[in-house]
Amino acid sequence: MLKSLKGGTVFKRILIANRGEVAGRIIKACKELGVETVALYSTADQLSPHLLEADETLCIGPGPSSQSYLNKEAILQAALNSECQAIHPGFGFMAEDPLFAYMCEQQKLTFIGPSAHSVRLMGNKSLAKQTMKQAGVPTIPGSDGNLKDVDEALRLARELGYPVLLKATAGGGGKGIRPCRSEDEIKTNFPQASIEAEKAFGNAALYLEKLISNGRHIEFQLMADSFGSVIHLGERECSIQRKNQKLIEESPSPAVDSEKRDTFGREIAESISRIGYLNAGTIEFLMDENQDLYFMEMNTRLQVEHPVTEMTTGFDIVKEQIRIAANHPLSIRQDDVTFSGHAIECRINAEDPYNNFAPSPGKITGFDPPFDVGPGKIRLDTHVKEGYEIPSFYDSMICKIIAHGEDRQAAIKTMGNALKEFKIEGIKTTIPLHIQILKSKIFGEGNYHNNSLPGIMEE
Repeated sequence: MLKSLKGGTVFKRILIANRGEVAGRIIKACKELGVETVALYSTADQLSPHLLEADETLCIGPGPSSQSYLNKEAILQAALNSECQAIHPGFGFMAEDPLFAYMCEQQKLTFIGPSAHSVRLMGNKSLAKQTMKQAGVPTIPGSDGNLKDVDEALRLARELGYPVLLKATAGGGGKGIRPCRSEDEIKTNFPQASIEAEKAFGNAALYLEKLISNGRHIEFQLMADSFGSVIHLGERECSIQRKNQKLIEESPSPAVDSEKRDTFGREIAESISRIGYLNAGTIEFLMDENQDLYFMEMNTRLQVEHPVTEMTTGFDIVKEQIRIAANHPLSIRQDDVTFSGHAIECRINAEDPYNNFAPSPGKITGFDPPFDVGPGKIRLDTHVKEGYEIPSFYDSMICKIIAHGEDRQAAIKTMGNALKEFKIEGIKTTIPLHIQILKSKIFGEGNYHNNSLPGIMEE
């Protein structure tokens, strides 16, 4: 059943197949569209504050994600039992599972994301690389598909020259990735990466590519409707990372000028249009020291860092996802997209950054977020509050803070002020590290790359 909306219809009720901060973000978008929400939760999340915002809540199973948020059959049954017409997967869990997208289609439930075919095609990193290469997008030199065995990896590495990178074909979140600088490292790392990939994604396959040292992680946000229109919303820079996991994102990138943004953005939008992609997607690139961009992978889902794009464009990506899934055309065209100011996002994790990022579970005894800190605007996306007990089963991110300013220096200043005001007690967090990064000369000048963090921490 669809619900009337000015200019068309949207869903009456949506199931949110996720948890925490992103579930709260989707609930907010649904409320603004007048759509009812059903929020799933595990027994470990039964006291999560975001559940109070949903119209209905359903327990999906025990704490371990394999028994709850990754239980396809239980999620589908919950959607049918609660009379939902669509499922929003958020990010992580079921968001890039082609089988789940296909099962939704079979049950006549709308999967708020790309088709099962597109998820399979672009979610598989090696297949995505082949597809984008055929579409004319520059790719990093490497294997044409999955590696058959360690001997093939050794042969290809000799052809490319060291260093190289072993990567999980179904990867994400930095798992199943190993840099290799010699044959001995390939022999050691191949089985380790494969085992890690199998445990994390249920797929042990690996591929190999040339390792670009000191590259910059640049990604473009795309939106596509079912009427053949595709737009890009500019780029984000995500090069401040630890163990291949992003810590800080900003838009626009200090390394991308307006001409490159427009030219490259339109080219990749055309490429995505040719493969019939639908809904939100992000194409990730590695920029080398010559400022050439090479395709790495595509994330066929909502990104954690989508708020920085929303802050600089004024465009609500989550609401647009829902509209597109309800068969609306894109609400704007490429020429309507405008960029204003600069935005920075810091991911606040329950970790001790000065103890090898050791997890810091426990009860949050104090949670006092910043508000009026100036000179720009602050946005906080979170599901936690004082008294919240952090479950041990899931990702350590507890909130995201986003600062917007009229230019990059204003955004940095606003974020710095906000982080100094942000009080979280009872656990260790990455806030002190974020403050250190923002104050560093490397970040301030915008000349950082994906291996800059160790140097910053030593300043």
